[in-house]
Amino acid sequence: MRALLPAWSDWRSAVRSPGADLLSGLIVALVALPLALGFGISSGLGAAAGIATAVVAGVVAAVFGGSRFQVSGPTGAMTVVLVPIFHQHGAEGVLAVGLLAGLLLVVLAVAGVGRAVRYVPAPVIEGFTAGIAVVIAMQQLPSALGIAHTAGEKVWQVAFDALRQYISQPNWVTLATALVVAVIVLVGGRLLPKLPFALLAVAAATVAAQVFDLGLTAIGAIPAGLPAPTVGFVHLDQLGALIAPALAVAALAALESLLSATAADSMAVGTRHDPDRELLGQGLANIAAPLFGGVPATGAIARTAVNVRSGARTRLAALTHAVILAAIIYLAAPLVADIPLAALAGVLLATTVRMVETASLTAIARASKGDAAIMAITFLVTVALDLVTAVAVGVGIAVLLAVRSMAKEARLRQIPLESSVDDTDHLAEEHDLLHDRIVAYRLDGPLFFAAAHRFLLELAEVSDVHVVILRMSHLTALDTTGALVLEDAIGKLEDRGITVLMSGLRDDHRRRLAAIGALPADGHLFEHTPDAIAVARALISEPVVESYRS
Repeated sequence: MRALLPAWSDWRSAVRSPGADLLSGLIVALVALPLALGFGISSGLGAAAGIATAVVAGVVAAVFGGSRFQVSGPTGAMTVVLVPIFHQHGAEGVLAVGLLAGLLLVVLAVAGVGRAVRYVPAPVIEGFTAGIAVVIAMQQLPSALGIAHTAGEKVWQVAFDALRQYISQPNWVTLATALVVAVIVLVGGRLLPKLPFALLAVAAATVAAQVFDLGLTAIGAIPAGLPAPTVGFVHLDQLGALIAPALAVAALAALESLLSATAADSMAVGTRHDPDRELLGQGLANIAAPLFGGVPATGAIARTAVNVRSGARTRLAALTHAVILAAIIYLAAPLVADIPLAALAGVLLATTVRMVETASLTAIARASKGDAAIMAITFLVTVALDLVTAVAVGVGIAVLLAVRSMAKEARLRQIPLESSVDDTDHLAEEHDLLHDRIVAYRLDGPLFFAAAHRFLLELAEVSDVHVVILRMSHLTALDTTGALVLEDAIGKLEDRGITVLMSGLRDDHRRRLAAIGALPADGHLFEHTPDAIAVARALISEPVVESYRS
């Protein structure tokens, strides 16, 4: 536990030279403000919930997290998971799920499972990232089109309903606002990446809405006053229904936060995050945020990247970002309340474009058909169902393909005896007869459940010999199924009068075979193959010689 807690070394550099971190924190706060507002609204709890999450989770994760560059808050991926929870259980359900997820993350941190994220295949990550981008874009479609009320349980159903309503009654002002803001954010961010074009575009749209009196009902705006989020509680009998959503939120928070921290390590020089401590920080952040009316939070890849590129050096930058956000809302809440929803939708639409790494998608698609299929299926399930199901399906397919590939590596190869036979000790005729009666096979690769039965069929086809030598030194893995199949194969050969010798068996494989009684008979197990060949000669030499002389 001591290794998971904050230490003075985390802040020593920040105290000595805080300038770069303070500036980076300011830049990140300007970028995070419209995103926090937009994701709060998209989650269903409102803009105030998004800001509360960015402030509270940002502070807690900066202090207790495992990465010195990580910036935490509401994210699009988490919003995708929260929307159905909000529709089914209401705001109180979302807050309770966040609290439960935080507790689960703390348990995972103490259990030391943070390093498990490295086992998520790249095609799965790219697939659900692209899927999340599409889902977020569909979530913003009603606000971008100026549609207040939509029908449908799934995000894509809501998007199609909004599009249907818009076609019947088009409102070009809202659509133009969203598109102009998105273009400004994308183009400006490419030309001058250090400037907060998202905030500038939102501010410009807000001023335009006031000056030209476009009307809040025409564009749609944040409910006036940014009221303080209220904290509700669910009844104890409702907690059972929230366990599954909490597991989904915890899994997503862990996955996205650890991926974000890993990305930060790759962008900075000489840094490495602590995955278990990062889970602890995110867990505590998700415990604290619901107490202030905030939604579940994760490490935010986009904001973390801005933090690194803006020159952050320590945790002070992420902490500064949260403090500045709190000050902005405290001093300018009435102004923030006048921001058009269409403008925030434009910011989030631009964010979805940035989320998709076309080069990575193309590279994975070209790598292999299997990787392309995993990525495509993960993408489709993310859009059609939900993110957690998509990750489970993607990882499951990846595991099946990996097992299939490993099974193909298991081979039974016949090896020549000439390299181990001294021809000067035997007549040529005797050697031919010996060669006809002794066969040696080398087991290559893993012998496990997926490859064992194919191996059994191959070995069972051996015939017209007196001795079979199994060379085990190249066997990389052996599970219980493989050991049982090997025992069965040896038994079938011996029932047909064929003696089985074994050489080069590793200690761990020997123990597994011994545990199930699958080792060869006494005197039939050897350290080296030449010793096994010598014994095989001795077993058949007298019958061979007698047959030859007669």
